[in-house]
Amino acid sequence: MNPEKKFLIGALGVMIAAGCLCGSGMLLAAGLILGRNTDSPVSGTIPTSAGLPSSTGANKAVSTQLPADPPQSMATPTATPSVDPAFVGSEGIGDPYFPNMGNGGYDVASYELDIRVDMEVEEISAVATISARALQALGRFNLDFKQFDILSLRVNGEEGVFSQAEDELVLTPARMIPANSEFTVEIAYRGRPGGGKEYGGIEFLEGWNFYPGGVIVAGEPTGAETWFPSNNHPADKAAFTFRITVPEPYVAAANGVLQESGQNGDRTRTFVWKMEDPMATYLATIAVGDFDLLEGTSRNGRPFRNFVHAGIRDEMDPGVDALPEAMDFFSEIFGPYPFATCGIVLHPIDLPFALENQTLIVMGYTFAYGIVVVHETSHQWFGDSVSLASWKDIWLNEGFASYAEGLWWEREGGASALKEDLSRRYRFLANLPEREVNLLGDPGPDHLFDPEVYYRGALTLHALRLNVGDEAFFRILQTYFRSFRHGNATTEEFIDLAEEISHRDLSDFFKEWLYEYPLPDLPELDLYS
Repeated sequence: MNPEKKFLIGALGVMIAAGCLCGSGMLLAAGLILGRNTDSPVSGTIPTSAGLPSSTGANKAVSTQLPADPPQSMATPTATPSVDPAFVGSEGIGDPYFPNMGNGGYDVASYELDIRVDMEVEEISAVATISARALQALGRFNLDFKQFDILSLRVNGEEGVFSQAEDELVLTPARMIPANSEFTVEIAYRGRPGGGKEYGGIEFLEGWNFYPGGVIVAGEPTGAETWFPSNNHPADKAAFTFRITVPEPYVAAANGVLQESGQNGDRTRTFVWKMEDPMATYLATIAVGDFDLLEGTSRNGRPFRNFVHAGIRDEMDPGVDALPEAMDFFSEIFGPYPFATCGIVLHPIDLPFALENQTLIVMGYTFAYGIVVVHETSHQWFGDSVSLASWKDIWLNEGFASYAEGLWWEREGGASALKEDLSRRYRFLANLPEREVNLLGDPGPDHLFDPEVYYRGALTLHALRLNVGDEAFFRILQTYFRSFRHGNATTEEFIDLAEEISHRDLSDFFKEWLYEYPLPDLPELDLYS
């Protein structure tokens, strides 16, 4: 990235922290100032790399409608039967910000999603098979799910009774599910997925969204329920298998590793992807489009694969190539890369954010820059592998990824580059009107993606580094990753670990940085230039 772009990203794009769901106006402005063409690009036909069927011919005048599903009777919602409250799983998992998010009474082991995508009418038909373990005897339990048409619903192979209310699907199995037993739920459904949700007065593209010639899925924090039934909270992570059938000549990508792909003889093709490591539901993604596959390995042998829309391949910013180098860099300072592969899907739409979907980062072509790639790649460690246990702890995701940007600048330009990056963040926060400043340790559900979470989070980690010294600081990060790898963590657990490794009482330090006003002093930074 040239110096001019670096400055503008620092002054504008980084303002909402170069990554995840964040304020759109400023990032759109950054895209315009950087001279990106925000008109929808014309789809092109560029030969595909080996490994996937050719994407050429996406503009041919052929029908893209999928063959009709076999005739099926529509299942009818019924009144919820009376069940002893002792055998009812709770309607929420206990998140303080989203009381109805997730569900109690069970733990999901895996999701198998068999999805047929109709690009012409913008609908899906699907079968979701959920394997879970009952944490209590269950006579009734919930799944998070939008209002799709339910074609059939079975629990342990037997038809179950269900009802739908807003984002909740209430299931009553034919037989009581014993505590500590494994059970399966199979739901066939069809309908039109819906995306979009408002946070802090800004509407975000959340969940499954069709666009002309493609599909983008970005589910943070609650969008998974717009396309599959789930226990939709990061505290219940699970393995995933995606079986995606799309019309020819479309390509379908998803999290994990491609198991197989092939043509079906009915002008459709099916792609099977598997994510074996536990994954939060909001990180599940599917991308459909006229994609080229660009794959390779990093210098240290870590495989990556990028899906780039054929019409924008020549417009890609060279900074997108930072992915394999970032994988190697963070493997050195955080610990071994936690998954089998990593990659980016680059959509041909004007998307004012990027999202760290596990092993498949979602980006739009107007926001595809190197430092954004760095931010989202670092999330594979902190956010994806080590996931928050509550949305109240969002700084454990975004503060860590924002400081990872600073570590990248330090790698590129030394201590002065890190100082410059953090000084910009500090000055921005120091100039915020007090009414707009949110507590880092408790930002509130409407402020999950405010600059405070990103910037003060990064500054908190740097202040911790200054407090305990480099050796202890990086040992804290590595131990934190190793201890909670493929699991969940809280702010309190991070603080306990930092105190244990540094042999210091850090209660006052974290109280000041996470839970008090004003912004603490950091005299080591340049706060007046």
